[in-house]
Order: sequence, then C-alpha cells, then structure tokens
Amino acid sequence: MFGIHDFGVFIGACIVLTLTPGPDTLYILGRSIAQGRKAGLASLLGIACGAMVHTFAAAFGLSAVLAASASAFLIVKFAGAAYLIYLGLRMLFSRNSQTAIPESFSSKGFHAVFRQGFLTNLLNPKVALFYLAFVPQFITAGSSSKFAAFVVLGFSFIAVGTIWCLTLVWFAALIGDRLRTNPTVSERMNRAAGALFVGLGVRLATSK
Repeated sequence: MFGIHDFGVFIGACIVLTLTPGPDTLYILGRSIAQGRKAGLASLLGIACGAMVHTFAAAFGLSAVLAASASAFLIVKFAGAAYLIYLGLRMLFSRNSQTAIPESFSSKGFHAVFRQGFLTNLLNPKVALFYLAFVPQFITAGSSSKFAAFVVLGFSFIAVGTIWCLTLVWFAALIGDRLRTNPTVSERMNRAAGALFVGLGVRLATSK
C-alpha cells in the first residue's frame, strides 16, 4: 500500500516510542493534572495538529531545511524553548491567567490551551527531524507514492500517540480532580506544572 513495507513493525515501533515518556507526554500530563481533563484534551489536540503539520512538511521536503541548515535549526529550537519557558513562568508567577484555570474552561480558554500545545509541538525542530529520520525507513525506495506513504505513516504514528495520551489524560485528570479540591494543593500543582514547562524549555534549548 503506497509503497509502505513492514507496516506491522512500524506500528510496533510507534507503540514502543509512544510508551517512552517525551516532552509532549510530560506537557500533556502536566496540563491534565494541574488543570483538568479539558485542558489535557486541548493540549493533546494542539500537539496532534502540530504533528500533522510536521508530517506534511516532511512529506513535502520542507523539514529538510532544518536538517541542512544549522542556523535554521537553532532559530526554531530556541523559539520553541523560549515559548515553553514563557508558559512555565506565567504559570509559576501568575495567579489569574488563562494558564491557571483549575477546573472549567471557557471556549476562549480551551482555544488558548489548544494553541499553546500546537505551538509547543510546532516549534520543536526535533519532531521534524524525527519524522525525516524514522518514517522513510518504512517507505520503498522505488515507490511512486512517497508523499502518500509519508502521510499515512505519519498519521498512523499520530493515531497511536493520541490513543495512549487520551488514556493518560483521563487518569491524570482523575488524580488532579481529587487534588484540586484543596486550594493550596491546586496552587502548588499549577506551579509544579509551570516548573515542568520551564524545565522542558531549558532541556530543549540545551539539547544538541
């Protein structure tokens, strides 16, 4: 199909990679525990949409620019790191903001958290490079449908990750629901999530 080979092996590899906690997983967990199921779902949808953009960019060959240009890679990497640190600091030091809504989200709030998750994933050049390095291994070299194959494989990877993260959101939100009934614990969770985001930003900025 579309020049894809060893699709079962690909799905198995996707499952293993998905079960290995990464920045996106930690980001979704932090949102879900600190702010509830709606925030977790908004973050998950945002990250999934960011991954879709990376899939199409890699399929069109645009992500190759990041692989070939060190300066382009650094610009995008530091932009993503700065955005994560900004979100984290806002949660650490702001009591009343869109990133500090503990239980219910208005439409505007849901869209804001979705946008933050989307940008967090989109501004991570390592996601683009991952697609370029991992997905082509399962596409037949002589295939005439490489673009379709890339999209199918990319979306399959996103689907596996989404299913797993939906489970994480559900259980993390249940834990958060119990803890958020205590205002002191709620505030500490929000600050812990902020510290987590700052840590993820620093990790991205200092990674090679």
